[in-house]
Amino acid sequence: MIIALLNQKGGVGKTTLATHIAGELALRGKTVVLLDADPQGSALDWTQRRAQQGLGRLFGAMGLARETLHQEAPQLARRVDHVIIDGPPRIAALARSALMAADRVLIPVQPSPFDFWASGEMVSLIQEAQVFRPTLRAAFAINRRVGTTVIGREARDALAEQPLPALRAEVRQRIVFADSAAAGRLACELAPHSAAAREIGNLVDELLRWTP
Repeated sequence: MIIALLNQKGGVGKTTLATHIAGELALRGKTVVLLDADPQGSALDWTQRRAQQGLGRLFGAMGLARETLHQEAPQLARRVDHVIIDGPPRIAALARSALMAADRVLIPVQPSPFDFWASGEMVSLIQEAQVFRPTLRAAFAINRRVGTTVIGREARDALAEQPLPALRAEVRQRIVFADSAAAGRLACELAPHSAAAREIGNLVDELLRWTP
C-alpha cells in the first residue's frame, strides 16, 4: 500500500505524521520505505538525527523529490509492505505525481479556518486524479489539535462541509512530538504509554481498516 501525505499548505505536520506512521507500521513488523518528496528533506533529516544518536533503523528512507515519483514508488512498493510519501508543499507537479502513485492520500490539517480554506487546491488535485484513478481514496487527518479551543471542538463540523471525509482518529498538539523530531525518535519511544503514542496507534489502525 502506498500512502501519500499531501497538503499544499506548509506547517501542517506532514513530516511528523509521515515518520510516525512509517515507524508505527515498522514496529508492527511491516517492511516500510519512506519517500521524502519534499525538497526541504525534513524526513531525511529526521532519519539522519536518528543515526547520529546511534539508534537502529526502523524503515528505509530516500529522497525522491522528482516528477517521476509515480513511476518509481510502485516499483518500490513491490518489495515492501508499505510506502509512505512525505509530500511537497506548493509544488503542483510533484503533488500530481504523488497522487498518481498513491493508493490512499491523507491531507493533514490543523483545526484552523485558514487550513480548511487552503486545502481547497489539494482537494481539487485529488478530484482531478480520481477521474483517471477511480480507486484512489483520500481523507483529511486532523493534526495538532488543541483540545480546549473552540476551533478544535468545531473542526470536525467544518470538515463535514468538505467533499472528502475526515478520519475519526485525531492527533493533538503535544510536546513529545517536538521532542521526537529533535531526537530522531518516535513518540512511542520517548513516552511508550503516552496519549501521543495512542493517537498514532489509533491513526494507523484506522488507515489499515480503510479499504481502497
